[in-house]
Amino acid sequence: MSKKILVTGADGFIGSHLVEELLNQGYKVKAFCYYNSFNSWGWLDTFPKEKLEQIEIFMGDVRDPNGVRTAMKGCDMVFHLAALIAIPYSYHSPDSYIDTNVKGTLNIVQAAKDLGIERVLVTSTSEVYGTAQYVPIDEKHPKQPQSPYSASKIGADCIADSFFRSFDTPVTIVRPFNTYGPRQSARAIIPTIITQLLNGFEEIKLGDLTPTRDLLFVKDTVKGFIEIAKNDSLIGHECNIATNSEISMQEMADTLIRLINPNAKIIQDKARLRPEKSEVFRLFGDNTKILQHTNWKVEHTLEEGLQKTIDWFSDKENLKQYKAGIYNV
Repeated sequence: MSKKILVTGADGFIGSHLVEELLNQGYKVKAFCYYNSFNSWGWLDTFPKEKLEQIEIFMGDVRDPNGVRTAMKGCDMVFHLAALIAIPYSYHSPDSYIDTNVKGTLNIVQAAKDLGIERVLVTSTSEVYGTAQYVPIDEKHPKQPQSPYSASKIGADCIADSFFRSFDTPVTIVRPFNTYGPRQSARAIIPTIITQLLNGFEEIKLGDLTPTRDLLFVKDTVKGFIEIAKNDSLIGHECNIATNSEISMQEMADTLIRLINPNAKIIQDKARLRPEKSEVFRLFGDNTKILQHTNWKVEHTLEEGLQKTIDWFSDKENLKQYKAGIYNV
């Protein structure tokens, strides 16, 4: 009998791709979507009818322990992706990040303990490492809260880890590096560049382009989640999903300009700059652990992934959902 998996944040970028891949691999999926008065299921609304009919939709809020517990009943595994993730927004609304990211994760692991869930994957972020003290960054790298967002994710990771240590709750902390691809929100740099270019902007407004990132195509990220879930040897562990490489944002931006409109120029928009001590200048992930424990591997080169992302955004129906001329905090 196939496992029944709850995916929180299923209406979002990575979550919607994870739901798709779980269905492709024959799992039963319950999608936890953020309750709203429009009855919007986020990116799941774009799925074909025959795919949507395979998904059990649950509308709720991870900040509500009763809703979380109700959603988790009858599930074998939980992939917890629901979170507030925009770094600039965390500067002026940090309370909401604590409520959603820390308390939301507490609600998940508390219910998992009480209900006897067999696996819980809690989604972390490479931002918890801050600017690299050494590379490649392995799971033992010090944590550095360089933004309220990062601090909230460190707190969430610690709550999850404490439940493994205190109650043997079968938690794995999954730490994707910088995931990109179709459906990514406009607050991220790659959709920001692509949408400006495809809308014909000659001047592309960006922030600091000196930082480096370990860029991971979303299809590779979600397969990493599933491979980690298949392996019990990673219970109680933190596990990176990374490419073991880095690229500067300048080089990545230049690549997108070359692929879409070589005549475009980059101009710096000061509103998009992080405070200097908050900027994470270098991320370069070590993927030794995931390669040792699972059958996962990187399947997309950066240029292949970027081209697939451009192709998706080039569809006018997809592009019109983005406000390219506005800085999305």
